Amino acid sequence: MTSAYPKNTVLPDGTEIELRTMAAEDRDAMLAFAQSLPAEDLLFLRIDISQPDAVDGWIANIEAGSTLTLVAQDPGGIVGYATIHTNPLSWTRHVGEVRVNVSPAYRSRGLGRVLTGNVFDIAHSLRLKKLTAHMTSDQHGAQAAFRRLGFVPEALLADYVQDRNGLTRDMVIMSFDVDGLTDQAQERVSLD
Repeated sequence: MTSAYPKNTVLPDGTEIELRTMAAEDRDAMLAFAQSLPAEDLLFLRIDISQPDAVDGWIANIEAGSTLTLVAQDPGGIVGYATIHTNPLSWTRHVGEVRVNVSPAYRSRGLGRVLTGNVFDIAHSLRLKKLTAHMTSDQHGAQAAFRRLGFVPEALLADYVQDRNGLTRDMVIMSFDVDGLTDQAQERVSLD
């Protein structure tokens, strides 16, 4: 499935974006993207992607095959990404965790839906059975976006995550069953 990339796509507002798989040569561009994000966007990320060591670890996971990342790029650089993290050695090897982040300049323009739709297709080709997304309970926008894609809340873990300021927050785990996903994802992308 990754042989379908790179490819160009047009957002609903007519903007053309290139989608491609992330590789080691994207290290500096990903750091620049992360460092351009507002501080509040970085509060709840599992790893601090604005730090070189974190991006190096991310690239190591890509090279090991446990992570697949699509980056969205305009002429100025990376403007978003969607990632599937898997654990091929565990009893959850049929589950992929989805993470999506989009530049503030591209929010509410359909880029998140495009990235997620492509990740859904990749999950299907990887024969994953379930996708999950983790977020804090106060990230209402993220929860709404994943609900529109068909994810449903499965668990609420009280005081499970700690932000950069040391405050604990509840974590929501949402999930989506992949079977039959490709057709549904394409319908959602075209309807939204």
